[in-house]
Order: sequence, then C-alpha cells, then structure tokens
Amino acid sequence: MPDDFANSASNPEDASATQHFCAKRQQVLRGAEAVFLEHGYEGASMSQIAQRAKVSKGTLYNHFENKADLFAALIDELSRLKLATMFERISTPEGNCAETLVTAAAEFITILISPSPVGMYRIIVSEAPKFPHLADIFWRYGSGIVLRNMSAWLENESKKGNLAIDDPVFAAEQFFALCQTRIIQRRRLELPVDCSKAAIQEVARKTGDAFLKIYGPVQS
Repeated sequence: MPDDFANSASNPEDASATQHFCAKRQQVLRGAEAVFLEHGYEGASMSQIAQRAKVSKGTLYNHFENKADLFAALIDELSRLKLATMFERISTPEGNCAETLVTAAAEFITILISPSPVGMYRIIVSEAPKFPHLADIFWRYGSGIVLRNMSAWLENESKKGNLAIDDPVFAAEQFFALCQTRIIQRRRLELPVDCSKAAIQEVARKTGDAFLKIYGPVQS
C-alpha cells in the first residue's frame, strides 16, 4: 500500500480516502479469490478479476501491479486473517503449554480444511511446475508466516522450561506436519473423512500429545 495511504493523516478527508482505498482493495481481493478458485492461476485473467470484483482495470492495477502481485497479496491476507486466532493464542504469555498446543492444532486443522485454503493449496500443487514462483509466494506469504509465529512461541516455551527444543523452526515444521495427519490430507484429496468438530479435536489432542513426547522437558 502506498505510504500516503498507509500513514493515515488526522484530517477527515485523508481518513476517508484511506477507508475508500482499503475498501476497494478488499473488493479486488474477494473478486480475485473467487476467480482463482474457479479457474486456477493460469486460467485467471486480470480482466476476469476486475469484472468479478466490479471494478475497472485501472482501479485493479492501481492496487496490484500484476497477477502474481495480486495472488501474493491474497495468500498473505488468507494466512494472516484466517490464522489470526491461532496467532493470538500462541502469542499470549499466559496459558498452559499442552492446552495451547491442542488449541493451536485444532484451529490450524479447521482453517486448512475450509474451502479457500484447500482450493489455494490445489492451485499451488497443480500449477507450480509451470509457475514455480507460486510455490515461493505460498511459502513466503503463507507457510513462512505460520512457521515464524509458531517457532517464536516454541522458542519462548523452551526458554521457560516447558519444552526442550534446540531448533524451534524444525520443531514448528514437525508440529504442522503432525497436524496434517488424517483429516487435512484426506480433505485435500476429496477422500471420505470425518471433519466434525469432535474428530478435529481428537486429532488435535493426539497431535499435542505426540509433540510433547518428542519435545517435553526431561523430568528430573
């Protein structure tokens, strides 16, 4: 976002301009999300996105330089907003470590099996060979954000003595790999699987238990 919009001024006109800019950006992102999920990355065009978002192509390019820039912004937004609750949970200084692991796992599973993340994942997998930059976008703006937040929390828990971790980033990757057991992988492949809240909670509990068996502190 340009600096003149990012740094909101105090007068009402500037505030109104900022609000209008943000509203248009959201309008474009929602249109882009619908088109990407419907047509994939290669099949989506900026013209289709402008039409779906009900904005002019001029407005579209006012916000995003090209399709790759727009796709990156969408992945970034989905990662930050949809995982906001999980980020808040693991950034809270209080709370039981074991309970936080289970809650974070349940929220992560719930988010990743929802339609938009599943659709975006399929786009990356199917089109990365032709568009290798998509995998990089997905990693930097999606997985990378999640890993940074989780690894920071794990490092802090290790310093407090609640976990015994020497490589927080690797441990975070292991945690999210455990989260993908059973439900997420089957959901991505459209295989029959129980996606109920109870089933998600059960996988989350087992994920937390397994992680603590690997990284729980050594008892004296």
